[in-house]
Amino acid sequence: MNICPMCSNRDSRYFFIGTRGEYCRKCVMFLSSVEAESGKRDWNCGDEQYLLDYPLTVHQQMASVQIRQKVALGDVLVEAVCGAGKTELVLGAIEDALLARKKVGWAIPRRQVVLELKERLSKAFPLLAVIAVCQGYTEKTDGDLILCTTHQLYRYRDWFDLLILDEPDAFPYKGNDMLASFARNACRGRMIYLTATPDVKLLCEVKEDRMTLVQLNARPHGHPVIVPKVLVMPSAVCFFYLLQLVRDSRRWLIFVPTRKIARLLAWFLQTDYLTSESEGKEAIIERFRSNEKRMLVATTILERGVTFEGIDVVVLFADHPVFDVASLIQISGRVGRSFLFPKGECIFLSRNKSLAVFGCLKKIQDANRSVFGV
Repeated sequence: MNICPMCSNRDSRYFFIGTRGEYCRKCVMFLSSVEAESGKRDWNCGDEQYLLDYPLTVHQQMASVQIRQKVALGDVLVEAVCGAGKTELVLGAIEDALLARKKVGWAIPRRQVVLELKERLSKAFPLLAVIAVCQGYTEKTDGDLILCTTHQLYRYRDWFDLLILDEPDAFPYKGNDMLASFARNACRGRMIYLTATPDVKLLCEVKEDRMTLVQLNARPHGHPVIVPKVLVMPSAVCFFYLLQLVRDSRRWLIFVPTRKIARLLAWFLQTDYLTSESEGKEAIIERFRSNEKRMLVATTILERGVTFEGIDVVVLFADHPVFDVASLIQISGRVGRSFLFPKGECIFLSRNKSLAVFGCLKKIQDANRSVFGV
């Protein structure tokens, strides 16, 4: 049986013999690009040390130490509630790897998050070359710390001694065997998985002792994660209740299940909407972030990875199948993330009692109870 060394495809229908020999049509489009070239850099002592404008909390420090210790022995799954500061938790492990002159990469499913994280890590490691590799940013592919989308991992076969895989349960990485193979082939050392909502596959690997679990259920500002308020009502009532709800002066991030509903609702509210098909995504996000727009309608494209201060969240038709437990947890986690705005409101407008909705409530309540006891 043939096995593609690039994407681990075993399906014979994808193999083809051409003028240059046999190749796999499932990943051939990636191989047409130039792969990263190995390079060495003259290091200066101290370049690898990270800088933060704020100290880690006691909970963050404990988790950071655990990660640094455990990743020396094997792969690590970091399960941290939304807003816990997952990025800060792994800076110590990155520093250790860089001090040992190891190659470090950080892979993320979505392009917008790669670009935002590059800005944050460039400040944390100001003396290092922090490189973003994603659509529109592929001219330079090597640096001291490489951030890329999971699709771009094809460039880095057997490359990283430490690979951080951020949000492995998110689209398009989740359930994509080809991207999973890219990640495995790119990492010659240890992997750290970062997520607030690990899937069954990752938890099974922890249970089978193939990786270590490090958990953090506390946000740095000391307030619990916002527990959504669930309102069950007919479809039409959900819609009109939403229209009345967002008439106040608060800033609202409104999640809807489909692109069609996003367009319709944005037209009613005379505001922006964001879907996978939207052009100028960065500009739309910036208008909302800068308060130029008080409301933003979005599909699950904004359920994770992007932080807005001082917002409240409402989910229209939260019982729709597109909203699973992980998605609803991530959406809830958009509220109350900052020290200036640690509280807020998250409302689920639902037509029926959904298992996903109540699974989300239980997960958040359990996390809060583990820290606050209530």
